[in-house]
Amino acid sequence: MKPVQIFIQKMKSTRIDKWLWAIRIFKTRSISTQACKSGKVKLNQKTAKASTSVSPGDLVMVKKNGFNLELVAKEIIDRRVSASLAQPCYDNVTPEAEMNKYKDWFVGKAQPEYREKGMGRPTKRERRELDDYKILEFEEE
Repeated sequence: MKPVQIFIQKMKSTRIDKWLWAIRIFKTRSISTQACKSGKVKLNQKTAKASTSVSPGDLVMVKKNGFNLELVAKEIIDRRVSASLAQPCYDNVTPEAEMNKYKDWFVGKAQPEYREKGMGRPTKRERRELDDYKILEFEEE
């Protein structure tokens, strides 16, 4: 069996929404376009439209799921590739403080509820009691 060769067509520039989709920052191209339209993507400190061209060396800032990602474009591709092939196309220069943002938030949070084997799912009443208990526990902190 012959090894499979994958050719990545490198370009000088492409649309920023297409590039963010191709390097797997966004799951779909339409989500990437919507993020650009809503002002969550900046290119070199300026808000970028979906049709803005990105070139090697550009700084791309993306707000996604509460994170502020900062990427430097190294290679420009316009076709979606696997994660291992997409990784060399950018440098992640996001500050460590931003990458570890949620670590402190998760520390000390309660473990999932444990039910004895054979007890079945909680009833609606038991679920409400559990939810009230959790709210009281986290408000005290």
